[in-house]
Amino acid sequence: MCGIVSYYGKKDSVPFLINGLRRLEYRGYDSAGIALMEDGSIKAVKKAGKVDELDKKIKEFPIKGHIGIAHTRWATHGEPNDINAHPHQDKSGKIFLIHNGIIENYSTLKEVLIRKGFQFKSQTDTEVLPHLFMKYIKLGNNLLQAGRLVLKDIRGAFAFVAMSLDFPDQLFVSRNSSPLAIGIG
Repeated sequence: MCGIVSYYGKKDSVPFLINGLRRLEYRGYDSAGIALMEDGSIKAVKKAGKVDELDKKIKEFPIKGHIGIAHTRWATHGEPNDINAHPHQDKSGKIFLIHNGIIENYSTLKEVLIRKGFQFKSQTDTEVLPHLFMKYIKLGNNLLQAGRLVLKDIRGAFAFVAMSLDFPDQLFVSRNSSPLAIGIG
């Protein structure tokens, strides 16, 4: 079980995301992370431990952005550490993703991606997702098209949010048998 929250708006997303993580911390307290899009780049901060540890690190190395994703983790694949904390990214650093649930066929997908030259840093099932997004974007798909193709590849109960530098004004959000709420204000 994990907690995911994202923000797309006109204000700095850090306060919203940290508050959201605090409210979801009961769903995961092994590690937490945040990724924000700002000025043509995505900056991420990940930290083992509770949301307070992430908040301290962000105050030490401030980041801001009007689009962001955040995650609090209860470890199911891989130990609770900074590397396995979400968000996860593809090799290019253009796609960042947070995920709750399980990708049942991740090991098969990971083997295929490794054979195609993709490199993995974490022990999580989640890390296959940003690599799959990049695989499909490199084939000429936009974020929505890539997301639809990713959904055809994966099996499990999940909710996730992806963002991409190539499509800076979009988030791809999906779920299958896991809770997901979208608010518009």
